[in-house]
Order: sequence, then structure tokens, then C-alpha cells
Amino acid sequence: MTDNQRLQHALEIALEAGERIRDARHDRDFGHRYKGGEELVTDIDVAVDRQIGSRLETTFPGEARLSEELSPDRSVLAVEGPLWVVDPIDGTVNFAHGLAHVAVSIAWLEHGEARIGVVHAPFLGETYTAIRGEGAWRNGEPIHASRRTDLSRSLVATGFPYRRDSRPPLMRRLAAVLDRCQDVRRNGSAALDLCDVACGRLDAYYESVSPWDFAAGWLIAREAGARTGHLYPCPEGIPAALYGENLLASSPGIHAELGELLRRADAGELDTP
Repeated sequence: MTDNQRLQHALEIALEAGERIRDARHDRDFGHRYKGGEELVTDIDVAVDRQIGSRLETTFPGEARLSEELSPDRSVLAVEGPLWVVDPIDGTVNFAHGLAHVAVSIAWLEHGEARIGVVHAPFLGETYTAIRGEGAWRNGEPIHASRRTDLSRSLVATGFPYRRDSRPPLMRRLAAVLDRCQDVRRNGSAALDLCDVACGRLDAYYESVSPWDFAAGWLIAREAGARTGHLYPCPEGIPAALYGENLLASSPGIHAELGELLRRADAGELDTP
């Protein structure tokens, strides 16, 4: 099966999942609980994960899957063959609170290399797609990342972990970015932040997230011309396309400068307000 055929199947599956998410929001037909006492998960996260998994197994029998709710075993990160990486609802807190930044994220990798990505935002009416080496699209139209070269005029997005005790060290980064960039956005969906970088709405995005949060959006941003990378070297044995720590995606013209700023903030080398 060609990459384009795989993309079309993934797109259909994502659109079906989006319909279920919209219906659940309309009917207010879902309960919720907290994983680990802090991370919100709804009944719809689980139901949509099950729906996507069933469709993938029917269409691509036997191919490995990594998904947030039902298949979170990260040992598959080392899989050499085909791997589907799924976030049924990226932006669960937004979904539960009635906000629009919610996405279905589906990526397909082979030998640790992302080859197709789909991010569907059911409440925004936007669907982003990419095929490795062939570009990226929003609702079927080509998209291109920002060509911003001035960090002081750059709009930057980030996010924060659910664990409150993990947040204080990130405040140094935030203070540094606020002091030197135009402004910061925190939209609550890593997949959509990356897609906003892909279409030039944002000039940069940095964060540490799970593989299912960023795998599809990472490919979409890169195929749209953004520069993608990590602030620090990736560990051996985990493909860079699935290693979610210290991500940075941005306009090529500010990538090096912003990366250095964030590393200096980590090291406590900056004087910030």
C-alpha cells in the first residue's frame, strides 16, 4: 500500500473520530476521571481510542499501535516495522471545558521514521495532513511555515505538565521567552500548536510531551518548512520522531537563537524580570 493510500485511510478514520467527539460534546454524554490523580481523561477519550484502534486493525491487521489510552506501552518505540501512533483526543481538558482547541492525531511510522500524519480539529473545521517528502496541507491546500527571522517579533507557543511540582523549572524558560519574544500562547493542544507552526500562525513551539501528542504534528510542521529538533541530544534506542522531551519547532530563521535562549534559561544564565 502506498503512503498516499495509507494517508487516505488515516484521514477517513480521523474524520469519523471527529464526528463522535462532536456528538459527545453536543449531547454532553461523557463522564471523566483522573489518571495518576492529575491527568483528566473522559469516557470519550477511551471510546474514540477503541474506535480508531478497531478501524486500524481492520485495515492494517497486525501493525503495532501506540495510543494514549488503550495501547500506551512505550516498548513499541523500538519497533522496526510499521507503527501507528494515536492520540484520540489531544486537548482533553479543552474538550471537557467546551473549548475549541481539540484534535485527533494519527501518525504512521516505518523503521522509526514518520511517513504520514493527520491532525483533525473537529471544532475548528480544520484538517492537517502530510506525507514525508511531499509537503503539508490544511483542508487540502498547501501550507507553509513562518519565515520569521526576528525573535523579538515572534509569537511562541508552549505548554505545561499536569504535575504541578514539575512546573517551577519551566518558569525560567517562560520568563526568558516573554522577555525576548513578542508574546506567548498556551492553547492546550500540542498537535494543534505544531500545526499552527506549520501554517505560520505561530513562529515557534517548545514543550516536553508524549509521543502520541506530537508525532503527527511534528511531521506536518517539518513538511511545511519548519525546522524541528530537540534542545538536547536524544537517547539511543528511541527514534527522534517519537522522543517528546525538549521539543522545538520553529521558523528556520529563529530556531538556533531560540534554542540557545531556552538552554541558557535552563542553566540559569539569564537575568529575567
